[in-house]
Amino acid sequence: MKYLLLCCIEERKFEAMSQKECGAFKDALAAQCDQLRKDGHLITAEPLESVEKAVTVRSPSGKVSVTDGPFAETKEQIGGFFLINARDLNEAIQLASKFPSVRLGSMEVRPVMELHRSSQASTVA
Repeated sequence: MKYLLLCCIEERKFEAMSQKECGAFKDALAAQCDQLRKDGHLITAEPLESVEKAVTVRSPSGKVSVTDGPFAETKEQIGGFFLINARDLNEAIQLASKFPSVRLGSMEVRPVMELHRSSQASTVA
């Protein structure tokens, strides 16, 4: 089963790290991804740019509205994601717990819903 791991970190904590700490963090993250890839768990992983570069798009009444950044009252921001294969939720949690990112914030583990397409076209946004 596929699981999406959303890496949520406090950008300020990451920005406050020394170059040495940042390098060690990135090396540990790369090693974890390499191990997951080797074990057949990792499908894809991508880091995200700072939340300062994000925009939020809404269209509640058919009129598009764009605002700077996310509209969430939280200290943690999504810093990246990992799409993995795992037997079940317990294995996904165990794999998520090994990421160095959990020391800077949290990792949301969410099952990926399988869409079964019918003969009629359907759209999911």
